[in-house]
Amino acid sequence: MNVAELLDPRVVAEIDSSSVLGVDIGSRSAKAVLLHGGELFVAQVPTGVNMQETADELLDELLDVAGLEREEIRYIVGTGYGRIALQFIKIPSEIVTEISCHAMGAHYLNADTRTIIDIGGQDSKAIQVDPKTGKVSKFIMNDKCAAGTGRFLEKAASLLEYTISELGPASLLADSQPQISSQCVVFAESEIISLRARGETREAIAAGLHYASARRVKNLVSKIPLEGDLVFTGGVSNNVGMKKALEDLIGLPIKPFKLDPVYAGALGAAVYAQRFYIETRELPDADAATLKADIQELLQRTREAEQLFIERSDLKKVGYLCTYTPVELLAASGVAHTRLLKCGEPEVVSRGELITKSVFCDFTKSVLGHFAEKDPLHTGLDQVVTFYTCDSMKATAEAVDNFFKPSLGYVVPHDGSREAGRRFFRQEIINFRKDLAKLTCKEVSDDELTEQIQLYNRTRRLIRDISALRKRDNPPLSGRDFLEITKAFYYLQPEEQIVLLEDVYLRLSSAPQTGPVPLRLMMSGGIVADNDRRILDLIEESIGARIVVEDHCSGLRPFYHDTDERIDPWQALANAYLDQAPCARQTPLHKLLDFSVQLATEYRVQGVIYTYLKFCPCFGMAKNSFIRRFQELDIPVLELGSDYSRGDTGQITTRLEAFLEVLNEKQEI
Repeated sequence: MNVAELLDPRVVAEIDSSSVLGVDIGSRSAKAVLLHGGELFVAQVPTGVNMQETADELLDELLDVAGLEREEIRYIVGTGYGRIALQFIKIPSEIVTEISCHAMGAHYLNADTRTIIDIGGQDSKAIQVDPKTGKVSKFIMNDKCAAGTGRFLEKAASLLEYTISELGPASLLADSQPQISSQCVVFAESEIISLRARGETREAIAAGLHYASARRVKNLVSKIPLEGDLVFTGGVSNNVGMKKALEDLIGLPIKPFKLDPVYAGALGAAVYAQRFYIETRELPDADAATLKADIQELLQRTREAEQLFIERSDLKKVGYLCTYTPVELLAASGVAHTRLLKCGEPEVVSRGELITKSVFCDFTKSVLGHFAEKDPLHTGLDQVVTFYTCDSMKATAEAVDNFFKPSLGYVVPHDGSREAGRRFFRQEIINFRKDLAKLTCKEVSDDELTEQIQLYNRTRRLIRDISALRKRDNPPLSGRDFLEITKAFYYLQPEEQIVLLEDVYLRLSSAPQTGPVPLRLMMSGGIVADNDRRILDLIEESIGARIVVEDHCSGLRPFYHDTDERIDPWQALANAYLDQAPCARQTPLHKLLDFSVQLATEYRVQGVIYTYLKFCPCFGMAKNSFIRRFQELDIPVLELGSDYSRGDTGQITTRLEAFLEVLNEKQEI
């Protein structure tokens, strides 16, 4: 098939003559698309037990059809349910999430695509696409239940004595659509049997099943939210009954493709394969590893999200001041939210100092200074929230409430291990729900909170997985890179983060593990605010060491806890936030020290940089206990107290250089 005849003419020129392959291993069937010399070849086989054998079967079939040898394939991208298991000997390869691949494939088939409904064998997804780039803007998926998926329809077809290919056409012959309410395959089976016993025709029941499934998908799409230029991909996309039910319920036509939409994911994978091949072909060998560590797309989306947060007026906007604030509840309430994490120039700090005391740290002064200076992000807020730990932050929140914006404050118990403290904190979170309801006119339900808990658990796990790559001798990302990744957490919705973070992880995990082995350091202590990268840059750019892990509240520390998805969500949140790696304000202090030692051990650090802002009432006072604990372990610690004035840069540089000399000498002994 000629590429020019199948793809959207607005993007077809971006496809060159390279021989590249996209392989989409779904739970029920596997598809592949080969791009070669201006032609497009497709193949489809049932997914076998061995994913690699299935992929090799597809590759061999396409090579035979196209008249190619294996060594002529320049690049392969695997995607789908079985992508993790794929490896291709002597052929450069990469894996990309099926969400990204379906978006890119749909974009190349119809460049106007904005919303994708993707229904596969075991899950269904709604994907929002940027029509300028074909990249995912947002997505949501249902992977907890088979209802509405290919597996559900296969089971229903069997009960109605149809083949799966007959089920859709049969539903179009129905004169009625009996209501089928069950959302479970098992219970739907009983309902189908009951409907047949009451005399409903097979065609009518088939129609009822399609509309029941389509209603679930419509609810999924409504959370994106739905935009025009709707397309339908995945294994169920050829089911005419499902297509009609979706169009009827959503009220928009589904745009057709010239290529069978079941190949959208494999086509997107092939497009990515070509891009990876062009990138590696154009870069010198020495720069190939740098390509893998590129997080520019994540940085760009974070910048765009920050600007959108400033500009948007359709939602209430909430800023919060501490990592003990349950973001799951903010997300479930429907507000736009972000952490107030910006540090200030000396002028901003000075403006804040006019409101608060001079013995407060520069971060708290910055928060107030940004409000006083009318920073657009701060002045656009409808509400400020803090689940305060230190007294300075409590006083800062009170000053915000007195002079600038309505501010809500909630108490975090000092000792999170006591049951009474956990019950108290649960009630504080419920009080927060009530206060949010006053702002939004909507009270968050248990189910809505549970959904966000599940999403944020996935996001935190991905951030931990990315950080864990720094345990390598030659980490594929820097400490600065990782702080940019954690910054994205505070601006992007979890659905979008998951897509971007999965791609970042997959690319970084396949980066070469060869190269120079840097000196491994941990940065610990107080907050490292956004734009406060001075010490980090001195270490990594000027001196050449590497921060491989951060034990502070804007680095890895807040992402080490998961929230229990099986119990009462309000108590689960209270437990999770009290069990997270503690602030120095929490008691007993040994919990913080134990966690710091755990990180230092896991990441094999050779030295620790303990940083804190001058006048910090928590980490400034905890420093001696911290240093003694690491001295007992024979891990050197450099203590650096600083502020945002930058007047001490020369002194800090000298101390860092001397500390690294000591570490290097220690390694040589």
